[in-house]
Amino acid sequence: MKKQNIFLLSLTAILSSAIILTSCGGSSTEGAKTDSVATAPAASPNGVGEFTHVELSATLNEDMITKGKGIFELKCSACHKLTDAKLVGPGWAGVTKRRTPEWIMNMTTNTEAMLNQDPEAQKLLELCLVRMPNQGLNGEDARNVVEFMRKNDGQ
Repeated sequence: MKKQNIFLLSLTAILSSAIILTSCGGSSTEGAKTDSVATAPAASPNGVGEFTHVELSATLNEDMITKGKGIFELKCSACHKLTDAKLVGPGWAGVTKRRTPEWIMNMTTNTEAMLNQDPEAQKLLELCLVRMPNQGLNGEDARNVVEFMRKNDGQ
């Protein structure tokens, strides 16, 4: 009886993971980036990608927050919570206090390279055990998400 219960729990976990993984990814490959694997990990607090300097204003931009919230609800909320609780991926609470806006934007737009080359992204992968799918965000989308994260963190 116990073996049967363990089997059912394992099967349920595998099926749930498959559903979550397929729900996080987009069906379009348009605009997808292909990234090569580097031989040495990056040591930059900005991560790996095109974003090396992001200007943040002292006051939050409500229009960007609204757009960022919409992106979160559409592309991120299946795997991330706004609290510090882990769902599939890490919770977002406090992320703007732990990471630079450049790192966040590179992680959301250059996901594969970040997971392959950035030591901090690799630590998150070890913790979560699931690769974050490329959601096809562009720079503007990523900046809007950062602004939404800032609001979530009470900045």
